[in-house]
Amino acid sequence: MFKKIPVFILASLTFFSQNMKGQTPQYDVEKSLNTIIEAEQKHHQSLATFEASGAGANFDIKYHRFEWRVNPVYRYIKGAVTTYFKTVEPLSLMSFDLDNALRVDSVKQRNNRLTFNQIAATKILEVTLSQPLAAGALDSITVYYQGQPPTTGFGSFNQRLRLNTKPEIWTLSEPYGSRDWWPGKSDLIDKIDSIDVIVQCPPQYRVASNGLLTREVNINDTSKLFHWQHRYPIVNYLVAFAVTDYAQYIDVAKLSRGDSMNILNYVYTEQLATSQAGSFKTANAMRLFDSLFVEYPFKREKYGHAQCGFGGGQEHQTMSFMQNVTDAGLIAHELAHQWFGDKITCGSWKDIWLNEGFATYLTGLYFQYVEPTFWINWRVSTLASATNPTSGSVYVDDTTSVNRIFSTSLTYNKGARVLHNLRFKLGDAAFFAGIRRYQNDPSVIYGFATTPDLKRNLEAVSGQNLTEFFNDYVYGQGYPSFQLEFCLVPPSVFPVITVRQTQSHPSVSFFETPISVKCINKTSGKDTTVILNVTSNNQRFTPFVNFVTDSIAFDPELWLLSKNNTVTKTTCTATQEIDNEWITQLMPNPTKDNLSLNFKAQKAELVTIEVVNPLGQIVYKNNINAAFGDNSTAINVGNLPTGFYVLKLSTAAKIGTQKFVKN
Repeated sequence: MFKKIPVFILASLTFFSQNMKGQTPQYDVEKSLNTIIEAEQKHHQSLATFEASGAGANFDIKYHRFEWRVNPVYRYIKGAVTTYFKTVEPLSLMSFDLDNALRVDSVKQRNNRLTFNQIAATKILEVTLSQPLAAGALDSITVYYQGQPPTTGFGSFNQRLRLNTKPEIWTLSEPYGSRDWWPGKSDLIDKIDSIDVIVQCPPQYRVASNGLLTREVNINDTSKLFHWQHRYPIVNYLVAFAVTDYAQYIDVAKLSRGDSMNILNYVYTEQLATSQAGSFKTANAMRLFDSLFVEYPFKREKYGHAQCGFGGGQEHQTMSFMQNVTDAGLIAHELAHQWFGDKITCGSWKDIWLNEGFATYLTGLYFQYVEPTFWINWRVSTLASATNPTSGSVYVDDTTSVNRIFSTSLTYNKGARVLHNLRFKLGDAAFFAGIRRYQNDPSVIYGFATTPDLKRNLEAVSGQNLTEFFNDYVYGQGYPSFQLEFCLVPPSVFPVITVRQTQSHPSVSFFETPISVKCINKTSGKDTTVILNVTSNNQRFTPFVNFVTDSIAFDPELWLLSKNNTVTKTTCTATQEIDNEWITQLMPNPTKDNLSLNFKAQKAELVTIEVVNPLGQIVYKNNINAAFGDNSTAINVGNLPTGFYVLKLSTAAKIGTQKFVKN
């Protein structure tokens, strides 16, 4: 289970290192991550008081055309939202989530006015159709409305005066804020197949939004129109626009498949030079994620940034809104969401780690491969946070609490550390191939996913049953602590390692996992790392080490989700005498298929025969009832990989070992 960096990543590293020359390592990884999470927690506060209304449950949205008029000097919106839909059952009454602070002027179907009712108590707009529609019918209606969006939570519709002279508006709707400024469906079950965003504003401003800018035209001296088209499925909270006196420029991402992609930046005019000096990090992150996973999910359109006046960022589909377009951690986090959160969206808030745990982990991958100076800081800080609470699962058990859903320790950092642990368990090849399969899964692609969808795809690629792992690390609470004891039994140089484990929470009886152990000889400077597959308490391992081990380092690369681990060197007890002479013959050596073992027993007793690979793992085990005197048995090793092995013969009183080679 040695980790190998894929060839395409090795090629990318040269590109990254060339682009990072001269960068001074002054970045605070932990501070950046905390800023991202704190901002996201704030703008999710509306979840605490929102109850799913069920609006739109009887129709499927196919398309929205948004037509808005705004002036960033004022907190006000006027416009029309046209909804094309397909009925899922006979329909005569339609409902939309819409705050009653916005006044509906009229609702039309095929240019005929419809009766409607705004229900203040539930913030629902009810529309009565002129004629009932049968199940499976395709139709459309347009809602004309205007007003001052309410001030709720972190602010789903924001207006401010920047530098006392520069007005701006931006929207920020996750999870349920879209109803504060447009009529739609606030759920995690129905994505909009495509949208057009058409915004008119005074001509001195620019409008940023989802998709491709297809038109930018002056209407008259006081109005300019921006028309953005987005032709991918999108969840309602990712629909967004921002307006201010933006400066515009493009970064180019040279991708690993030989192609390239433009990254569009809308930044504050007063920060243009600063932004241009640092936003190239987005191109590096794009190249990495496009290589490790599948290609950028919205490649036919764009990726970009729009600066806004709030801390942290929001991953609006194809154009993330953020305050600082040069913050490496923020850039990587919001870009990662285009794959994990936008292309594939969590199907329930219980599974929010599929959005946020992945985005946090991809930030770590950015540091590992692009800015490795900060890779150790990311591992240390996320591990400390993930193991700070002794209880709590990655899977959300209380969706009524915003703090629980968007928990720094559990959803973000523990989610990321579970992925890192899983990568170690599966190996790079199977892990990344499994994630790519998940990203291409027809049942979730450009739709919604839950935790079993991820598990199913990883199992299909790796061939491993991951039920135990997910039960322990995703659904279970807490983390393991490992206590290692090791000793040497002369004349053998193989360390005898005993592994014990305690758990921080009783919901998990034992965390089954491979562990990484570095065996060290301080005098010679030699060391080697072995992987021990721990499946139960008090397991003993005798890894193949060709030097005397005088110290051991547990999990030196910080792969594992664990805490309070200890390593103790002890004196081996003399309960088992080392006697390699009682193995009288082991042949042929080397062998391809079978070994013939002869040994001499001093009495009739139970003898255990084991074959141990270089990682210390027992790959063959058998107990035989030996007779006094000469004994012989055959051992089939034909299914083992080629390499060096150790045959171990033991009773309660003594132990004997002999090396052999499998061809």
